Amino acid sequence: MKQVVKMVRKSDIEKQYTLMLQLELDYELATLFDAMQQHNEKDIEKSKKRLAEIHKELEVLHVYA
Repeated sequence: MKQVVKMVRKSDIEKQYTLMLQLELDYELATLFDAMQQHNEKDIEKSKKRLAEIHKELEVLHVYA
């Protein structure tokens, strides 16, 4: 029974983390859009780097599967 509870808790935590990452993804896409509108190369690269990190984290969680 303890294992079932532990698995359910882990699943809930992963779902919450996934939702947080998706919100961060949306925010970072908006940030990238703004940087592109302003032709700010520094912020564009910063956003691209963070987007790649978020993508990797979501792949680890098998969100895209």
